[in-house]
Amino acid sequence: MENTTAKENGCAGHPDQKTGKKRIWKEYQKEIPADKYFYVRSCIRQNFFPASEAMFLKILREDLGKDIFENPHHTTCSGIGYHSDVIPMETTMTIVARQFALMAEAGYENLAVSCITSFGIYSEFIETWKHFPQVREKIADNLRRATGRELVLPKCVAHASDIIYRLKDEIAERAKYRLVNKLTGEPLKIVEHIGCHYAKMFPSKGVGGAEYPCVLSGMAEAWGGQVIDYPERRHCCGFGFRQYLVKANRGYSISNTKKKFDSMEPYHPDAIITNCPGCPYFLDRWQYAIAEMEGKTYGENGYGIPVLTYEELAGLVLGYDPWDLGLQTHQVTMEPLLDKIGVEYDPAKKFAGVGGKDLGRPDSPANLKVEGCCPSHVF
Repeated sequence: MENTTAKENGCAGHPDQKTGKKRIWKEYQKEIPADKYFYVRSCIRQNFFPASEAMFLKILREDLGKDIFENPHHTTCSGIGYHSDVIPMETTMTIVARQFALMAEAGYENLAVSCITSFGIYSEFIETWKHFPQVREKIADNLRRATGRELVLPKCVAHASDIIYRLKDEIAERAKYRLVNKLTGEPLKIVEHIGCHYAKMFPSKGVGGAEYPCVLSGMAEAWGGQVIDYPERRHCCGFGFRQYLVKANRGYSISNTKKKFDSMEPYHPDAIITNCPGCPYFLDRWQYAIAEMEGKTYGENGYGIPVLTYEELAGLVLGYDPWDLGLQTHQVTMEPLLDKIGVEYDPAKKFAGVGGKDLGRPDSPANLKVEGCCPSHVF
């Protein structure tokens, strides 16, 4: 099976070629198989941005011809409950062991993980079992007694953004659009936001570690964009389980998000891409909340800065209909970005359901603009 490492595949922000840096950089390389994956979904991504996972499977299977299998009997990893201290570690470990068993039963060795939290959970538990074999035996026994299955560890655990990064050049070859302003010919200015559970918790498990993660910057540059650096680039998006799940702590959440937006604002980004379930949700929704609370908007002319998942961005450059990508479910309107790229779309279908049924339009915010942003389109 053909593999690639981040170094071979191109990584923005390569560190200085000094002995110490070279040693660290070597630790941050990761082999990413190009094919044959068992896919596990995210429990919250299907609610936040419901088309992203379906688009990931469609791109891999139909556009790129890859073998990626999904078993409908797989479950949540229970990571949110684990990190919120409502589910014991042993329970979560047993759930994860069952996921691995389903993968092995289906004849796969490579695990494709949709969720950043799940990716962190799987990485943590595999490393724990490596150092504490008695814990692994206990979990294997739990799995055997509860389900009759055997614990088999995956050969590779790849986050879904790793895989899109691995295949970014194949996507570029098939792209209908590029991340370029069609009027000026200039690359779009892209802010990439890496999820904390991908790069910070276990740096050696991602591509580029905590300091130089490049899965998203690699995609943006391969598809024609210009990645923007800014002071709070590695700052948390503001989600944080204990920041948001505890209502009294939500001020910490939105203040973290505002700090990021204030930091990136002088660089005039055209869009933000993320690889975490919570990050696009909070970077998108908190723009509305900040506008309501303070009358402050970011982006051009009060429309906000569009925030996309990496699957949505890949789908856009491949020419998928923006509404099939679910871009109408975002709080920040996407039409200004679509018009910059030159994406064809029908405004009348934005809020149309199956068979063209009108689903109604959401109320417009008081300060964040969503109407009157776009020229008319004729098809």
